[in-house]
Amino acid sequence: MASDRQTIVIYPPAGDGGRRVRAGPHFLGMAYTLLDVVEFLRLVGMEDADDGWLRQSPRVEWRGGGPDTWTVARGPHD
Repeated sequence: MASDRQTIVIYPPAGDGGRRVRAGPHFLGMAYTLLDVVEFLRLVGMEDADDGWLRQSPRVEWRGGGPDTWTVARGPHD
């Protein structure tokens, strides 16, 4: 499913902290930790994906925060 050329997109955290993960047009799941993302990628054939690869790969597009952001930013009045 996920080819070596598809961009991996990790979307901003939802209200519960989960982040949608897509590889190209394919929805892979809701991740709650970086290890969830690694597992989704392994399940679609990217066996070499690991924590370090996710943090450094130009193929990974982090939206709404990087690999250490798993909660929703709250304002001072939330």
